Amino acid sequence: MSALETVKQYYQSFNQRNWEGMLALLHTEIRHEANQGDVRIGIEQFTKFLAIMDESYEETLTDMVFFSEPTDSRVAVEFVVNGIYKKAEEGLPEAYGQSYVLPAAAFLELKEGKISRVTTYYNLPLWIELVSTPKND
Repeated sequence: MSALETVKQYYQSFNQRNWEGMLALLHTEIRHEANQGDVRIGIEQFTKFLAIMDESYEETLTDMVFFSEPTDSRVAVEFVVNGIYKKAEEGLPEAYGQSYVLPAAAFLELKEGKISRVTTYYNLPLWIELVSTPKND
């Protein structure tokens, strides 16, 4: 499978909430560079991250555009995150089921046919603004 095919399958698994499918595509020493916070290294740390994300957010990615390069080792993707904020995380606004739509991007690197790095970027102040807007129901 090419790097591009692997990354597309990774995000397809994400949208299906198939965490095992995502984890199967990761290198054992995955380096996860989230938008904020510490770098996570290894499948165990990534698995813990997924559990927190699954508990706090329900997200689907749309409008995905993939970019690959000739060495077949790196892929970039831009997308729109369509989410529901289910449970607050420390230092973030209160959660009560707010929905949000947020542009984002990720850069992925592959080694030995597996994803060895995921770096994600989005505008955190914009996300905070989106989930802090009072509910109009």
